Amino acid sequence: MSKSIILSRLERKNILILGYGREGKSTYHFIKQHLPEVKVTIADANPLLDITEIKKNKDAYILGKNYLHTISTYDLIIKSPGISLKNHLTSIQRDNLSSQTDLFLQAYANQCIGVSGTKGKSTTASLIYHILQSSNIASLLAGNIGTPLFDIIPLINEHVKIVMELSSHQLEFIQKAPATAVLLNIFEEHLDHYLSFEAYQQAKYAIARYQQKNDTFIYNTDDRLIKKLLQLSLPHSQLLGFSYAPSTLSACYIRDHSMMYKHNDKEEKIMEIVTNDFPLKGKHNLANSCAALLAVLPLIPIEKRKNLKNVVYSFQSLPHRLEFVATINDISYYNDSISTIPQATIVALEAIDNVNTLILGGMDRGIDYTPMKNVFFDSQVENFIFTGKAGKRMMQLCQAVSHKKTFFSNDYTEIVAIAKNVTRKHHVCLLSPAASSYDAFTNFEHRGNVYKELIKNT
Repeated sequence: MSKSIILSRLERKNILILGYGREGKSTYHFIKQHLPEVKVTIADANPLLDITEIKKNKDAYILGKNYLHTISTYDLIIKSPGISLKNHLTSIQRDNLSSQTDLFLQAYANQCIGVSGTKGKSTTASLIYHILQSSNIASLLAGNIGTPLFDIIPLINEHVKIVMELSSHQLEFIQKAPATAVLLNIFEEHLDHYLSFEAYQQAKYAIARYQQKNDTFIYNTDDRLIKKLLQLSLPHSQLLGFSYAPSTLSACYIRDHSMMYKHNDKEEKIMEIVTNDFPLKGKHNLANSCAALLAVLPLIPIEKRKNLKNVVYSFQSLPHRLEFVATINDISYYNDSISTIPQATIVALEAIDNVNTLILGGMDRGIDYTPMKNVFFDSQVENFIFTGKAGKRMMQLCQAVSHKKTFFSNDYTEIVAIAKNVTRKHHVCLLSPAASSYDAFTNFEHRGNVYKELIKNT
């Protein structure tokens, strides 16, 4: 039984669970359920953590700013995704370091479709899951998208396909990769978590590096950094490329308003693309849909592929991703709060017509904002509203290269009021911040929800 592989890694160990958020609690409950005698210590930076359950079970805990000081003394460290070990890697034996994702893949990798990328992974994983469910293929969706992997173990049998959304933090210390791995893109992100941008890239590439000979790696042939990683180190798996435009390296792409699948030098039209009706906006989403199709096509009989168009077109886009909010007083409002890097904002502007006002900024993580120069200089956007420390940096760049109208506020009530006042009738106001939300919000969902509420209620 696959679960026994996980238990064999845990039994008779002195275990440290590093981080006691959603995934840390999931790991703790799994251990207590199956191996109640195992010694577990919880370590978390939050000194006010609710430790009632830990005390009840007579387990140890380390809370507060010194929570990482004893990590070298444990047989097994199970790291939660949100915790950076960039300054502690030399004090830990690599064999002692694991994660819930690593343990799960040791047991279930052969049943897994893993999706990663700086942007687009939640939508692509959800689309894959939607296609499988709509095609009556037993499947589960978990990982970074919200459900901890250990929580779905009771639902797994040998016939179930497991769709996993995987962040770089979850991939960083894996030693086995999903049988089907999808890597959508790599952009500069999470520089606060890693020693370098190169370290972040290597964490992402682990999804391919640890694959086996009969596995499949689905990758974006247009992504410069992915191509560079492939040139430096080819995975053992079989490679399948995807792209928006036809490419000699791509097995799935868009041509003549159709999604095409190329296999053994033969082209097959999977579906026609009616741009206005397609559930996901933008060329990047069409390319990512090609990646999703490559992941599921081996599982769908040829005679059932004729229904794929109806299945894909029935997919509903996730909130906070080029999400239409409302049209009020002839101004249309869109919420793209998921945008935390410049490249995401750039593709958002390509996907949505008539953007007149753009809201930018938030927490400054030191990423390069020079890609925004073209937005400030060449785009049709007339009004830029900036917020946060990242917004201050972008505002300085904007004022240096263009004469567009700029505004600044750290109050979203005022931001929305400005937008309502300055946006032209029959045009669009777009929230696509190109920055993290953690300076003022719990997460990007919180930011997007506040924005939507303010639009609808003021």
